Amino acid sequence: MDHTFLQSTLRELQVFRRSPRFWATFATVVLIFAVTGPYGTLTRLMPGERLGYWLVLHAVAWSIAIVFSVAAEILLRHALPNMFARMMTGSIVAALPMGFGIALVDLIFFGTIPTLTGSLLQSLSSVPLCILFCILTYLTMHRQIATAAEGPGSANMAPPTPGMAEISAAPRQAPILSRLKPENRGKLMRLTVRDHYTEVVTSRGRELILLRFGDALTEIGNTEGIRLHRSHWVAADHVAGLKRDNGKLFVIARDGAQMPVSRSYAEAVRRRFG
Repeated sequence: MDHTFLQSTLRELQVFRRSPRFWATFATVVLIFAVTGPYGTLTRLMPGERLGYWLVLHAVAWSIAIVFSVAAEILLRHALPNMFARMMTGSIVAALPMGFGIALVDLIFFGTIPTLTGSLLQSLSSVPLCILFCILTYLTMHRQIATAAEGPGSANMAPPTPGMAEISAAPRQAPILSRLKPENRGKLMRLTVRDHYTEVVTSRGRELILLRFGDALTEIGNTEGIRLHRSHWVAADHVAGLKRDNGKLFVIARDGAQMPVSRSYAEAVRRRFG
């Protein structure tokens, strides 16, 4: 088994387990179903049994949907750049096993013997529930999931060797520019972490995109530049000079912006621009 995939999956699953928003949303949905009693459960089950039925059913359904949406979010990162699209893909695929899970819950509560046809029909009818789950999850938790995707070591990266700090690549136009609005697609100048987003600054403007900083650095194309910090990268021809302030090193950009240089990158920066 791919240990990186397993670790990433477990890390993102922890986000759900520790999220008060997630549990509040889950409890609200269960209570709505228990009170309204859809699909005939209002007349077939007593209030306590109805609450138990919908609690178990949603626990099974949401567990399946979470596992599949998280797995898809990780496995499809290179194929689908949009997190919502990845999670929705996984959620819809989860409808198939979810139908069999619901059939098992019906067997426990109603004694209904599951059949292949009945389970497949349950899977089909589960698609709207999967879509709803994905929308609710993305709206309430996408930032936490994006943070978890960075990994626990993202804030304490190992210091690079001097040669590793300098970044260059191959295509003519930086691929990251295709993520920007057309009016902002100019010469790439710098990248900066902003909350859970990456700010892309070009000669024509700036824009926030929902992309991990590590992934953003793989899309700079042949733009010659250097990483200054775990949260900053700058194009080489955008550097105007260096500055020291209270023992800290800063890079001064041609537009006047000042970017801090961490100790792990300081030697490469001084050798390049000092």
